[in-house]
Amino acid sequence: MNEPIHSSPLHSLVSTLGYLYISFTGATTRIRTQNQPQVPNVIYASWHSHLAFMLYVLRGKDISGLVSRSKDGEYAARLLRKFGFNTVRGSTSRGAAQSVMELIDRGRLGLPLAITPDGPKGPRRKVQQGVVYLAQKTGMGILPVGVRLSNKITFNSWDNFEFPLPFGKAAVIYGAPIKVAENDRLETKAAELEEALNAITPSSI
Repeated sequence: MNEPIHSSPLHSLVSTLGYLYISFTGATTRIRTQNQPQVPNVIYASWHSHLAFMLYVLRGKDISGLVSRSKDGEYAARLLRKFGFNTVRGSTSRGAAQSVMELIDRGRLGLPLAITPDGPKGPRRKVQQGVVYLAQKTGMGILPVGVRLSNKITFNSWDNFEFPLPFGKAAVIYGAPIKVAENDRLETKAAELEEALNAITPSSI
């Protein structure tokens, strides 16, 4: 489902400029990576505020992510595809069941997934149960990823979105994969993931 749902010259222009900017910023940032695993088929989980820089960190891994079917979502979908992601289009209001099943099918095939567990609308840094449900149904581990940027603009948005700036430093820390058994309580594992993400989000670089 990588075909555009909405198409306009503005969608093409904005996504291309975004790709060029994030690529340049990533290339000029000194990135320190810690505990990066060699397990390909996991569900990457990072806070929504770190989404822009994570596109660079996880580029080219053939990861599938959920993106809204809206016109605004088209910008994000095109940007993700430019970084080598696959997109599944859906939301809580339209295409939810179908999109979740498609993510489960891809996970069961051993393809990596990525979720911002406090997205798309928050509350900030509160893990929703969707990512845990995906892990339970696919058998994949959830891999927490924490990020800290030295050079950024922090927006006054619900997630305090971090816009990365070039020529800085970044710390990217991976936690231990979290497995979800069939009989595990979703709220318990969501709390475990939330604690893990907060623990590995670096306080300094």
